[in-house]
Amino acid sequence: MARQDTITQLIAGIRRFGRDVPDGATLLAAHATGYDYTRVGMPEISWDDRDAKDALVSALVTDALALLGAVNPEALEGKAHESYALLALIAGQDVEPAEGSDGTDGRWRIARRVAKDRIISVVDPEARHAHKSRAALRDGYKAHIVGEPETGLFTNAAITKAGGAGSGDAEAGIGLLAADPSVPAITGGSTAGGGLPRDGGDAGDADLQVLGDSAYGSGDMLEALETAGHQALVKPKPLRPAVPGGYVLDDFAYDPEHGTLSCPNGVVRRISPKGNVNFGAACNDCPLRDACTKAKKGRKVVITEHHGRQRAHRAAAKDPDFQHDYRTYRPMIERGVAWLVAGNNRRLRYIGVVKNHAWIHTRIAGLNLKRLLNLGLTTKNGGWALAQ
Repeated sequence: MARQDTITQLIAGIRRFGRDVPDGATLLAAHATGYDYTRVGMPEISWDDRDAKDALVSALVTDALALLGAVNPEALEGKAHESYALLALIAGQDVEPAEGSDGTDGRWRIARRVAKDRIISVVDPEARHAHKSRAALRDGYKAHIVGEPETGLFTNAAITKAGGAGSGDAEAGIGLLAADPSVPAITGGSTAGGGLPRDGGDAGDADLQVLGDSAYGSGDMLEALETAGHQALVKPKPLRPAVPGGYVLDDFAYDPEHGTLSCPNGVVRRISPKGNVNFGAACNDCPLRDACTKAKKGRKVVITEHHGRQRAHRAAAKDPDFQHDYRTYRPMIERGVAWLVAGNNRRLRYIGVVKNHAWIHTRIAGLNLKRLLNLGLTTKNGGWALAQ
């Protein structure tokens, strides 16, 4: 997957338009005159010169808009329509009118913001930026797996976009568990997790322990597991204090019955219908202020729909039994992830979600067969069985 900056994407998008749209070469010759699109390599400008960069961006955007305006998109089909739509997205996602311009004078600049669900490559339009953590950035797709942690077998998997609608880890996790026949009654990547029966029960029963890392610990996921009667052995997301080393949200006393929140200094505030809590002036002379907030107007807190459920889950995760089970079964899932990406399989081979989704299912099928053979898979009375 090739990550492309704004200028490279604009050039590549216009070239693709010229290849795929009927009479594209003629259209480029007539309407795309601001740059030589047959030229190989990067544009020859001083990249430290903002005026030169803005002039190039203006020329590229003007060419793109002229090409889009010269074609009736309703008459296009297949690759031609895809290339038209892609160029329209690229010409709008990363640019804005230059200062003092409304865009009609042909003056544009790279936008001072990042577009939501930004396309990062003309070569692979479904690839996206992803954040494994605040410091670790990735480009491409997200992989999600469900595994059985006692045997190491995969029971489901998916490839999703790394950003945009439908890309949330917990959203993908709920969908995978709902589609997994070994995890009953769920409705609605890294490691989505795995399910195993509690108290020696049968895997066909409800009441499973469902393991997962913190990316899958959303309120919606916890609600889905709770509704299905399963125990969520999902690592809670760590709470971040507003002041390093200071108070976190769980240090505020939550009273859902009366709809109030009390700060560590005992000040009580009512939670608004939208979940907002503002301690405001009460923070001015508070002796705990330096460990609570840096905001000039005092501490503000937002209570989400699933706050009570997530708070209770964070408390439950401190239980020794929770910690024991999580630490006991997680290593096998981590081992499964290592098997999945071994042999340069961390880098996907295909373009688009559909093909990569098919690839990961083929991959886990092969890994499951290998694992079953290692567990003693054999034939018995004309069928398959595991050696006892």
